[in-house]
Amino acid sequence: MTADPCRTASTAGTGIDAAPAATGTAPAATALAATAATALAGGVRGPDALRPLTGTVLDALARGAADRDGPLPAGGPAAVTERVRAACAPFLPEHGTGADEALRTLVHTVAEGAADPADPACVAHLHCPPLAVAAAADLAASALNPSMDSWDQAPAAAVVEEETAAALAALVHPGRPDPDALITSGGTESNLVALLLARERARAAGARTVQVLCGTNAHHSVHRAAWLLGLPDPVTVGCRSGRMLPDALDRALAGVRGPALVVATAGTTDEGLIDPLPEIARTAAARGAELHVDAAYGGPLLFSDRLAPLLDGLGSAVSVTFDLHKLGWQPVAAGALVLADRRAAAPLGFEAAYLNADDDTGSGLPDLLGRSVRTSRRPDALKIAVTLRALGRRGIGDLVESCVEAAGTFARLVDDHPAVRRRPGPVGISTVLFRPTAADALPDAEGDETVAAVRRRLLAEGRAVLGRAVAEDADGRPRLWLKATLLNPRAREADLAGLLEIVADSVPAGRAPLGGVPSGGVPAPAPAAGRVPAPAPDPPPAAAPPGTPAHTRPHDGGTR
Repeated sequence: MTADPCRTASTAGTGIDAAPAATGTAPAATALAATAATALAGGVRGPDALRPLTGTVLDALARGAADRDGPLPAGGPAAVTERVRAACAPFLPEHGTGADEALRTLVHTVAEGAADPADPACVAHLHCPPLAVAAAADLAASALNPSMDSWDQAPAAAVVEEETAAALAALVHPGRPDPDALITSGGTESNLVALLLARERARAAGARTVQVLCGTNAHHSVHRAAWLLGLPDPVTVGCRSGRMLPDALDRALAGVRGPALVVATAGTTDEGLIDPLPEIARTAAARGAELHVDAAYGGPLLFSDRLAPLLDGLGSAVSVTFDLHKLGWQPVAAGALVLADRRAAAPLGFEAAYLNADDDTGSGLPDLLGRSVRTSRRPDALKIAVTLRALGRRGIGDLVESCVEAAGTFARLVDDHPAVRRRPGPVGISTVLFRPTAADALPDAEGDETVAAVRRRLLAEGRAVLGRAVAEDADGRPRLWLKATLLNPRAREADLAGLLEIVADSVPAGRAPLGGVPSGGVPAPAPAAGRVPAPAPDPPPAAAPPGTPAHTRPHDGGTR
């Protein structure tokens, strides 16, 4: 009689999975080794199976992080690939090694070779260090494994998702009578669904399609969504200093015939800048266009009473993209599309008899299929709900404020450091662009090559993970910058100062020093620390919205 793996779950992690079979045959040994590996995570005995395996995972995570000893594994792609293959191959063995060995080997290898956003020197992307409480909740979601496409697969999880979505909708649209939010995998899906719903509204009004307009600063997912949905290419609206120009939007809208959707950005990927939402909302309304705001980055500013005014105008949007795996410290994926009116989601409705038959929904079973463009979905709302309950709005707001303040601190450190300079203009939400001053003494292309080389050298050495962005300099010319996106609420000033020293020490040898010979062959004087050679005058700074932290207010681009 074959043993029920559920009834032998308590042996998990005791070493039985590594014991030899009595017969000595490979199939029998494999069967015995698979005891823990085939135990189920759910049910009354599931936790007993998970407990020792979770201990193995935590030990492997700790050892992997210690062996990595930095924000990134050293050696670059080839070295990492070689180490992973050497440790883990074959990836489909003929006979299994057992749960304990498989977890120890794979988890240690991935942890040792991870980019660790919990390290203060890992600042390249909108890639947050997840809170332990959120990761623990995600373990529960994996063990229970609700699928959010029908009530009979997720009875309680469906209620948690509904209530969590309602809380996020009320946060974004506190004055609306019936807002809603759809839980998504992140900004790309949210933007896709926002454009899909706009297209369906246009069709319902008798139009063939909808014309999307977005700034040159918009996330690439807006253009990709238009392509996937068969929409006309988005009209690209000009920006200045990384923010959409309302006058340029007005001119663009004047040329649109038919329904239009303006996509503004509250937290650009490259700089963390927020478009002038009140002006954009007024311009769109005056031209009869709808407004969608991609606030995947900036949306969580609403958790902070002090920072929420930076998003004034958001309430005018028919839809808002809002991520919590950026400034929300959730494991990926954790996103939402917030709708000003829940009726806007109606076009997502679809009947599949095995999931939401009419007679089932008519008898009171909730219809979950119309809550997403996906069918099988993880209960991502669980970890969000746990975090919201554990910290509350004020607690999350405090974390958001700490990251915004860290960006101000880092900007000041850059301004005070002779070997680097900051991109002129206001600091983004928690993003700072800067570059070695040595790059400014070189012709533009060579200077940008120096910046890129510094970034790649630090990646190869495993010392720092910095992003890169092309942005306008004070003289109006685009230049390549290093990017620090600060999402670690535990980063301290000493950590940020250490990151700057790493960058300063990593300018590739052989590059011209400040005051070197430019391409024309005439020696140039060294520029003042932190300034571009011969910058053009900046336009007058725009007034900062009320509640803007000091470090986010526009300034003349100078350094202290």
